[in-house]
Amino acid sequence: MTPRPLLSWTPAAVVFDCDGTLMDTERHWMDARQRVFDDLALTPTPGFATRAKGLHYTQCGQLIADEAARSEQGQELAGRLLQYFRNTVSEQLETMPGAREIVEATAAFAPLAVASNCPREVVESCLDATGLLGHFRAVVVPDEQIRPKPDPDVYLTAARYCEAAPADTLAVEDTHCGILAAKRAGLRILGVGPWPGDETAALTDLWIDTLQDPRIREWTAQQAASRTPSQQHPPAPRSASTSTRA
Repeated sequence: MTPRPLLSWTPAAVVFDCDGTLMDTERHWMDARQRVFDDLALTPTPGFATRAKGLHYTQCGQLIADEAARSEQGQELAGRLLQYFRNTVSEQLETMPGAREIVEATAAFAPLAVASNCPREVVESCLDATGLLGHFRAVVVPDEQIRPKPDPDVYLTAARYCEAAPADTLAVEDTHCGILAAKRAGLRILGVGPWPGDETAALTDLWIDTLQDPRIREWTAQQAASRTPSQQHPPAPRSASTSTRA
């Protein structure tokens, strides 16, 4: 059966990526990757930025090590990459255009979660500093049991914390890596950002340039307006038990 067009559908839950989707932090990862290459006195090969975007930092560190023909240094370079990122993001923290508005709007009609490849402390500190953390029922990141994107684990876990079936859950993503994870988990997908090419866009239900797209604003407003007060999902209290954090 052909699924309904995304903007005529009501998700049971919404799961957001963080870097590049909610937080304007992807540029800091780019800077951090370049600094590691500078340390090695190397220039990334063509296409490296595309291959690296959205990867877990440990995978990215190994990718840099492989590019440098220093495969044995993957763990060391991953640690260096993460430190450079933390130093930069702590000084320049901003949300993506429209991120705050879409989080507040979707929180009115569905439970929310975050599924990210970043370390937990980075994701939660960024969302907390910008006042968004309290809207989310769960923040899901890779650990010993949860594999990073592009495996589906973070999205499957996030949907479970929202008590929603994957097929009834919307993922909001900006990278090919994350879109693959959401697709493999069986979620529907709203892609956001510069046009990624036909191959990536074809994996999504809808691609938009920015979360400020007026179609998204109208859709979220309609969804919220259609819910009775008892059906609405107010933001989770900031003091929510850490057991709700995946």
